Amino acid sequence: MAAKKPPADWRRETLSRVRALIKEAAPHATESMKWKKPSNPAGVPVWEHDGIICTGETYKDKVKLTFAKGAALKDPAGLFNASLDAGTRRAIDIREGDELNEKAFKALIKAAVALNAGKA
Repeated sequence: MAAKKPPADWRRETLSRVRALIKEAAPHATESMKWKKPSNPAGVPVWEHDGIICTGETYKDKVKLTFAKGAALKDPAGLFNASLDAGTRRAIDIREGDELNEKAFKALIKAAVALNAGKA
């Protein structure tokens, strides 16, 4: 009898898709795991290019993508839906079943890279 495959985790799948979109938009960005702690031994994925672009955290009910300098980025598609009152950062909360506007997301990634490089 074949071993049962664990049920798909929508958060892991969402983070995997986000990872691919970031790679497409910013192929020279690096990903590292930071802020490891007992409650999250794997840490938090952090994408960087001349500074932090964004982080990707998984919670029970969402995947949170926090842009370090999000308040300085134009967001014509209105992707930012969290941390809107924060001084510097902005976040995108993706909940199960949400559709991410991939074109607008890649534009945000490119804008964040340009801002970090002083070209925005």
